[in-house]
Amino acid sequence: QVRLVESGGGLVQAGGSLRLSCAASGRTFSSYAMGWFRQAPGKEREFVAAISWSGGTTYYPDSVKDRFTISRDNAKNTVYLQMNSLKPEETAVYYCAAAIATRTMATMTYEYDYWGQGTQVTVSS
Repeated sequence: QVRLVESGGGLVQAGGSLRLSCAASGRTFSSYAMGWFRQAPGKEREFVAAISWSGGTTYYPDSVKDRFTISRDNAKNTVYLQMNSLKPEETAVYYCAAAIATRTMATMTYEYDYWGQGTQVTVSS
């Protein structure tokens, strides 16, 4: 069992930055991949970033590449998402997720076994 708790969401103006955190408890944090997703009202959950168990490999969709950075601190059982140059259309609930069976990379929702409760990010224009 893995419990995930996100924090760091809030209201930011377009072009601004936010840093999300996700604290994990349960299984050995350094043994599985982690990811971030987002879901806007009326839309499907969308992949945002993924990171391997060691933090050595990361992956982003083109929509956030060069603006978002995922990282992890295995000593603190925490994964982060630094978001820069935010856009109003990126307003959504942001979720972190754990892919227990994967040590390398996971980009699809079905690859993830545990999800946090989400944190709201609102980008004003």
